[in-house]
Amino acid sequence: MENPSGTASTPTPLLPVEVHCHGFAGVDFSEFSLLDLELLEEVCAKEGVLSIPTLYLHHHRLGEFVKFMHRYDAMRRAGRIPHVVGVALEGPLLSSHGGTPGDTVWAPTRAEWELLAGLGDYGLCYMVLSPDAFSPASDFYGQTFDRHPGFDWIVPLLMGHGVRPALGHFTRTDPNLSAALVKDIVDMAWASEWNGRGARVVTDHLFNDMPLNIRHAFRTTRARAARESTLASYDLPGWSLDTMEQITGPVPAAIMNEAAAGRIAACINFDGEHVDLAIASRAVNLMGLENSMMMTDRCDSARLGGQDLTQGEENGLWYQEGGIVAAGSQPLAQQMRNAIGNDIEGRRLWDLAAGTAHRAFGLANPTASDLPDGMLAATHERWAAVDTVSAGR
Repeated sequence: MENPSGTASTPTPLLPVEVHCHGFAGVDFSEFSLLDLELLEEVCAKEGVLSIPTLYLHHHRLGEFVKFMHRYDAMRRAGRIPHVVGVALEGPLLSSHGGTPGDTVWAPTRAEWELLAGLGDYGLCYMVLSPDAFSPASDFYGQTFDRHPGFDWIVPLLMGHGVRPALGHFTRTDPNLSAALVKDIVDMAWASEWNGRGARVVTDHLFNDMPLNIRHAFRTTRARAARESTLASYDLPGWSLDTMEQITGPVPAAIMNEAAAGRIAACINFDGEHVDLAIASRAVNLMGLENSMMMTDRCDSARLGGQDLTQGEENGLWYQEGGIVAAGSQPLAQQMRNAIGNDIEGRRLWDLAAGTAHRAFGLANPTASDLPDGMLAATHERWAAVDTVSAGR
């Protein structure tokens, strides 16, 4: 890569990507009608990251969201927000709410799917949906009718507009069925005409909101007291892709194997709170760093999707009412340091934080002409320092 002056320089890493984030600088992205995109651009530029703000969508606000996406697209095309490289939705077709506000979960009709898919032409790059949304254990079961299409119609429609399904929010009733449905959707995506760039299928965070055979996180003092013995019993070094179904369960196994085959770009948290760092590190090594993306699920305020959140003293996660995890709080830079502390370094670190996301979403770094004087050089210097720490370990 060349520096802004045009002279040769040491290769500079791609800018890291906040693939799935819910709010910066005290702003809840789901309040999209009030979202100051130029302020978000400023925050991203200062932090030296590209971002894909991820929103929740109330049914009655669909028309407002369409207007927001047109506003986003106009600003993007005008070059005013080069660090805000796409927009994503978490839902609305989620079979298990998890930390998602309940009233942002709903089943679109055919007409509504056509409206949502069409927003791919304006920068909507993925939608989190549940492969088992129409299964008997889903909250939607018995509530969908002829006007609500199935995935054999939804997936090709999304593919035709460059909108990726992001797989997540599973039920826990029938893991084998849910795993089979993961494979079905991936097969549908790869059999469909694709009018986007990069990966056809991505995921919500691996190990969260899905049936598991293991304890994947240790969030309290009591749980952390048993961490070492629990992890020892899992024999993480002995994990292999062909034993994941027995060890972790059918759903994470299906996702990990599809990712390792290059058919999914899989997201995973590295805050050490959504998922234990030793488990996260072993998982990305099995899938391949080139198929894995660091995901923060970050929110910087106590409000998300119209619901109030709280934090406790045991960890930095945000919780909604009932003690359900709603979001994380660690920025990407901290999660990168966490990965370095777990022996993910150098080029492998940059694949996890930047390279895979760039390939998955067909991204390009902002250039000097996109940014205020000196901003690009300062950003590169900042991340080069992180790379130096990584290389020096």
